[in-house]
Amino acid sequence: MTGKLGIAPFALLLLSAAAFAHHAYTAEFDTTKPIKLTGVLTKVEWANPHIWLYLDVKDENGKITSWGFSASPPGMLTRRGITKSSLRLGEVLTISGHRAKDGSNNSSGNIVTFADGRDALIGQDQALRPAELASPAPNNAK
Repeated sequence: MTGKLGIAPFALLLLSAAAFAHHAYTAEFDTTKPIKLTGVLTKVEWANPHIWLYLDVKDENGKITSWGFSASPPGMLTRRGITKSSLRLGEVLTISGHRAKDGSNNSSGNIVTFADGRDALIGQDQALRPAELASPAPNNAK
């Protein structure tokens, strides 16, 4: 069946799949739970739809916990001057964002502070809260 009636259900199915493929920021992250962690960059997943950065964060007792941070798509970061090669494994970074609603060790990644003190927006513009830059950086997520 190649007529308009035969294509319509297929097109509707594709459009509905696309709608579920991307989600609102607040569907995954809790904007009432800001987080700011400092740790060693251990992994970068540079792929669409969002890159992921992973930090090993040491708490006050010396226990290391791995955290994942969802950031903007690769193309958007590249336009902001952040490339895969500018995110060096082993580098100490501070990342602020918001905790995942599911309670996992995942977070949005909104602002990254590099070891040399430079700040960069790695999240979506609507996720940015300038006050996060001014707040002290706790080393735990409680």
